[in-house]
Amino acid sequence: MESLNRSLSLLFIVVCSLSWVSASANSHDDFLECLYSYHPKESSSITQVIYTETNSSYSAVLDSSIRNHRFSMPNTPKPLVIVTPLNISHVQATIHCSKKHCLQIRTRSGGHDFEGLSYVSHVPFVVIDLVNLRSVDVDVENEEAWVQSGATVGEVFYRINERSTNLTFAAAVVRTVGIGGLISGGGDGLLFRKYGLSVDNVIDAQLVDANGRVLDRRSMGEDLFWAIRGGGGGSFGIVISWKIKLVHVPSTVTVFSVGRTLEQNATQLLHRWQYVAPNLPNDVYSLVAISTTNASENGAKTVLSTFTSLFQGDANEFIPLMQERFPELGLVKEDFIEMTWIESLLLMNGVSNETSEILLDRSNRYSLLPPSFKSKSDYVREPMPEIALQGLWPQLLEVDEGGIAVQNFIAYGGIMEEISETETPFPHRKGTLYKINYNIGWLEEENNNSQRYISWMRKLYSYMGPFVSKSPREAYVNYRDLDIGSNNYYGKTSYKQASIWGRKYFKNNFDRLVYVKTKTDPKNFFKHEQSIPPRFH
Repeated sequence: MESLNRSLSLLFIVVCSLSWVSASANSHDDFLECLYSYHPKESSSITQVIYTETNSSYSAVLDSSIRNHRFSMPNTPKPLVIVTPLNISHVQATIHCSKKHCLQIRTRSGGHDFEGLSYVSHVPFVVIDLVNLRSVDVDVENEEAWVQSGATVGEVFYRINERSTNLTFAAAVVRTVGIGGLISGGGDGLLFRKYGLSVDNVIDAQLVDANGRVLDRRSMGEDLFWAIRGGGGGSFGIVISWKIKLVHVPSTVTVFSVGRTLEQNATQLLHRWQYVAPNLPNDVYSLVAISTTNASENGAKTVLSTFTSLFQGDANEFIPLMQERFPELGLVKEDFIEMTWIESLLLMNGVSNETSEILLDRSNRYSLLPPSFKSKSDYVREPMPEIALQGLWPQLLEVDEGGIAVQNFIAYGGIMEEISETETPFPHRKGTLYKINYNIGWLEEENNNSQRYISWMRKLYSYMGPFVSKSPREAYVNYRDLDIGSNNYYGKTSYKQASIWGRKYFKNNFDRLVYVKTKTDPKNFFKHEQSIPPRFH
C-alpha cells in the first residue's frame, strides 16, 4: 500500500509540475467552470465569492488583510482566483477543482503569516480567504465556544466579553490575528503562563481534508487532531472551526509599563529580568520590548528597554509582589494601573483611547506592526551574560532612520513548565526561560531597500546564536522564517530537507507530524514552502 501511495504521489507531482510549466489563461477559466458545475444549484451563490483579476474588487479583497507590504509589491505573485467561501460546500468545491486543475491552495484567515505564505505562491495558485467564515458562538454555561477560523482574535475577545466579562480565550495579543492561523501554530498570549497556549484550550475542530471530507475530532482521529493544534497551517487541510475552552479572568487586572535606557541601567535590569520573570506567579505576563530612542541626556541615540507586565488581580497584591521579586526595577505605586480585562487588551493593542468596538475592526488601522517587516524568533534556556547584552546594543544602534527595530523578550515558565512537549506539536515548554521575537520594519516606500534591513536582521540573528537554544536552534512556527530552511517550489521535498526547518519549529514532534501527513495527505496536496511533507518524499 505504501509503495502504491508513493507511486500515485509521484505521478500527481509530475502531472502538476508539467501543468505549472504550461499554465495559461485557460487554467483559471477551467477552474472557474469546475467551480460553477460542482454544485449547479449553488452556482449563483458561489459566483458572489469568486474574484479574478478582471474583477474590480480583486485588488481590494487581496489587499484587505495583507499585513506585511513586503509581499504586496508589483512583482509579487498574485492568485489566479480568490474565493471567500460562505459555507463548507464552497470550500469543498475549491479543493476539488484546485486538485483537478493542479492549482495550489493558500488559505488565509487573518493574513499575519510573516512570510506571506497564506496569500503568495510561486506556482499557479488560488487563495481561500476565510473572511466570511468568522462566527463566534459562545456557550457561557459550559464555558465553551465554537469559533470559525476566519474570526480575528479581537472579534473572539469581543464576542466572549459581550456574554461574560469574566470569561475569555487564551489567545494572542494582536487583535487582527486570525484564529485559524493562530491555533494552527500554537498561540501564546497574555494568559499562557496560567492557562497554556491557544492549542492547549481546543477541544474539537471541524476540518475539510484533501478529499473534501468534513471531519470532526472523532472522525479525524487523535493523530490528526493532535497535528492541527500547533503543527503549522496549510499542511493537513482547512480547519473551518474550532471548539475552544474558555478560561476565567478576574474583574480587575493590573498593568505596568516602564522604560529604562542604558543610562538608567537597562543592561543590568534586563540581565536580572531573565532570572526573575520566568519564576513569577502564573498570574503574571512579562515582556521586555527593546528599541532605540533619542532620550539620552545629550540627545544621542540610546537603547530603551520597556518592561511591561499584566497581573490577573488588583494592584494591592501586585505591588508588593514586584517590589519583593524585582526591587531593582524601582517600581512605585503610580506605575501600576488597574483596569478591566477588555481594557487591558485595548492598552496592549495601542488603542486604549478607543471603545471595545475597535476589537471588531479587521483593518490595518492602528496596527502595532510597521507596513513592511522581517521577523525571526529564538528560545532561550540559559540567561544571557551581561557582556552578551552589551554586545547586542551596538547592533541595535546601527539601524538607520528608515528602520524600526523592536526586539521582544517574552517570559515563559508558569504552567508551560508542566505541559509535556509532546502534548501538542508545539514543543517549546519545560526549561524555556523566554522567547525572543526579533523585528525590523520599514516604511512602504523603503521596500526597494528591503534587503538592507533583512541583512541587518540576519546579522543580529547570527550574533545571538551562542546565547540561545541549540541542537536544534528552536523557532516559533507562527513567526514563520524561510531563512531557516524551505521546501522546493516544484516537485518533491525530501524528509531530510524538510527536517532542517521542521526540527527547529517542532523538535522531535516533526516525526509524528510527518507520519500524520503521510497517512492523511499522501499526495501532498496541501503544501507550501514550509508545509509538512509525506515521509516517502
